[in-house]
Amino acid sequence: MIVGVGPGLGLAIARTFAEAGHPVAMLARDRARLDAHAAELARTGQDVRGYVADAADPGDLRAALHRAIAELGAPDVLVYNAGVRRRDLPLGGDDQDWAGVTAVNVLGARVAADTVLPELRDGRGSLLFTGGGYALSPSREHASLSVGKAALRAYVRVLHDHLAGTGVHATSVTVTSDIGGGEARFDPAVLARAYLDLHHQPEAEWQHELMRY
Repeated sequence: MIVGVGPGLGLAIARTFAEAGHPVAMLARDRARLDAHAAELARTGQDVRGYVADAADPGDLRAALHRAIAELGAPDVLVYNAGVRRRDLPLGGDDQDWAGVTAVNVLGARVAADTVLPELRDGRGSLLFTGGGYALSPSREHASLSVGKAALRAYVRVLHDHLAGTGVHATSVTVTSDIGGGEARFDPAVLARAYLDLHHQPEAEWQHELMRY
C-alpha cells in the first residue's frame, strides 16, 4: 500500500516492491497518472493497481485503502509518501488551506496507519513514512512543510514505541536533501531500495527512523 505516488519517489517505491514480488496498490489523486504508472509497472508481472484517494480527506483515504485491500488481499507494507511541498510563511495565508495541508502532511499518516494496521497479513509487517530534513532544520519559507515533517517525525516515533513487541515495524525515512537533485544517494531508485531493505530488516535492528544525509 503506497499513499502518495507521483513520478518520483512514489513510483520508484512502487517499482521496487513490485520487482521484489509484491502486489502494489498506488494511491494518489490523479487517475490518469495512476493509470499510466500501472501500465508501466505491468511489465513486472505483479498486480499493480491505482486507487484515487485524497489524503486530506480521512473518509476518502480510508475507503480507498479498504478497496485496495479487498481487491489485492492483506498487505505486508504501508508506505505513507504523501506530502505538500510549497513556499509559505509562518503567518498569513488562508486558515482552511493550512488545515488542508496539515491534513495531508500529518493526519493522513495516522489515518493510513490506523486503517492498514489491523489488516496486515498475519498481524505482522511494516509501516513506513517519508520524512524530510525540515523536521530537523525548519525553514521559515517552507513553514507548513517544516511543521508537518516535524509532527510526522514525532508521530512515527510514538507509533514505533507503541508497536514495540507486536511484530509491526514503524519507521520514518528522513530525507535531508532534494530527491532526484543529482546526487546518487538521493536518486529515487536508491531511496526506494532503502524502504524495501527496512521491510526486510531483522526485528532486533528496528528503529523509529532511518536518516538519509
